[in-house]
Amino acid sequence: MSRICQVLGRKLQSGNKVSHSEIKTKRVFLPNLQVVSFFSEVLGSMVQMRVSARGVKTVEKNGGIDAYLLSRGNSRLTDDAIAIKARINKTKASKKVA
Repeated sequence: MSRICQVLGRKLQSGNKVSHSEIKTKRVFLPNLQVVSFFSEVLGSMVQMRVSARGVKTVEKNGGIDAYLLSRGNSRLTDDAIAIKARINKTKASKKVA
């Protein structure tokens, strides 16, 4: 499983580790990923995602996972988030018809 935040799309970054003598060697900065369960009000169940700590704060600030995913365009979301968004839209549409 790749180290990408499913909400924000944050990936690993590369840079230099600089020693006291200014010798530069390559290193990798990993995102702070956590496995988090968000409650989806539309689906009525928990949705489990791998999200960075900043992503958790962003989702909570925007009013939950449903509101966040529906307010973002598909080009700004990962494939897993697009699949969850499609499930939310499908469930929302079926509730309106019934």
